Amino acid sequence: MQDMSAARLHMVEGQVRTNDVTDRRITEAMGQIERERFVPASSRALAYSDTCVEVKPGRHLLDPRCLAKLLQLAEIKESDKVLDVACATGYSSAVLSALSADVVALEEDEALAKDATSALRSCAKLGRLFGFMGPHRDGAASQAPFDVIFVNGAVEEIPAAWVQQLKEGGRMVVVLRDGPVGKANFCVRKGGVLSRRVAFDATVPVLPGFEHTQRFVF
Repeated sequence: MQDMSAARLHMVEGQVRTNDVTDRRITEAMGQIERERFVPASSRALAYSDTCVEVKPGRHLLDPRCLAKLLQLAEIKESDKVLDVACATGYSSAVLSALSADVVALEEDEALAKDATSALRSCAKLGRLFGFMGPHRDGAASQAPFDVIFVNGAVEEIPAAWVQQLKEGGRMVVVLRDGPVGKANFCVRKGGVLSRRVAFDATVPVLPGFEHTQRFVF
């Protein structure tokens, strides 16, 4: 049987710290939260692997390296209110709740939302968490505005609703995908406009509904 505690430590030391994640709050949270609770039983051996773990066809938990680097990029404060887009089974929401004041976990898949609720209830000492069912593209307008929007997966373009739900000066971290290449972007809303800069390569699965539209040239 796999020693999950040892695997968790190896994940933090071998995948997170070695990729320039220096925020101790992130490494401590990822070292304490049991990631195996958030993956299907059939995939439990992959819980601490350096790959994105599929939790349902087309839906994944981000690999630990990318998750940690995006969290650090977001510059999350203990007073922040965070929208966690496409939380899937809730692992990202659990880590975010250890870093911020409030987390709204947005998920459009009812089965995954139920799995997230169950898994998150099993975690102790988390910050305030609110589940929200609805389309990922629409965000969570009734819970806005947000200091941070965190996106679990790649998108081709950023929906206008996400920008509108950011506070002035609020940050968004999202992987923008162009063909096979993914780039993690740090975005800030200023004057109602979103500015962004590329931070690092991050080739992660595209969220369903955010894929490139096939174009034909005649």
